[in-house]
Amino acid sequence: MVAISLSKVQETAPALVNLYKSAGVSLTKHGLDGLRAAVYLVVDYSGSMRPYYKDGSVQALADRVLGLSAHLDDDGTVPVVFFSTDVDAVTDIALADHQGKIEQIVAELGHMGKTSYHLAMDAVIDHYIDSGATEPALVVFQTDGGPINKLAAERYLCKAARLPLFWQFIGFGDPGSKQFDFLRKLDELPVPGTRVVDNAGFFHAGEEPRKVPDGELYDRLVNEFPKWLVDARAQGIVRSA
Repeated sequence: MVAISLSKVQETAPALVNLYKSAGVSLTKHGLDGLRAAVYLVVDYSGSMRPYYKDGSVQALADRVLGLSAHLDDDGTVPVVFFSTDVDAVTDIALADHQGKIEQIVAELGHMGKTSYHLAMDAVIDHYIDSGATEPALVVFQTDGGPINKLAAERYLCKAARLPLFWQFIGFGDPGSKQFDFLRKLDELPVPGTRVVDNAGFFHAGEEPRKVPDGELYDRLVNEFPKWLVDARAQGIVRSA
């Protein structure tokens, strides 16, 4: 059973109905019907991201993540972390108040800095632990390049492997760019050599992320989540259903 019904989405966020339906198809396809999970969104606020805020790509991603979250979490909100050199904001986006929300939040933020993953990861970990949640969490982590401190990001990911958090990284930009080499490395860190389970995935959304079809995006967002759930349950990281 879905966390939030279609009729509730129609009532509170009619603009997201098609996204909600599309997300449901992908979840069913990947055997995730009826799963309860927290959903987080982490977005890059570094200077090179400016065009993606301006053209609505970040808002479009937030809307799609909300459409997915409505199937998995019944509170109708997604915690969102904005990061650059530091953590710029930790806030929420709600079904009932999603339109133009990214622009509103960004208007209150300061300088767009560099790219530092590990502080954003720490903010997600703190939020998850402080929430008292027991369900697993899918963290959608968007960026347009590698971090300034690669070692810290790798250490955080490996330590976080013992928590019920799966990190799905999404790259905005040229898929051929060497900027994404580090994310490919994170995706392939050895198990159990460096981490207890494979707790991360990575894919490119290209230079025009809004043009990736909804169904394709959802398939890629949840593609590696089921295998991680199996492995994390086997290790006692996620409690068995």
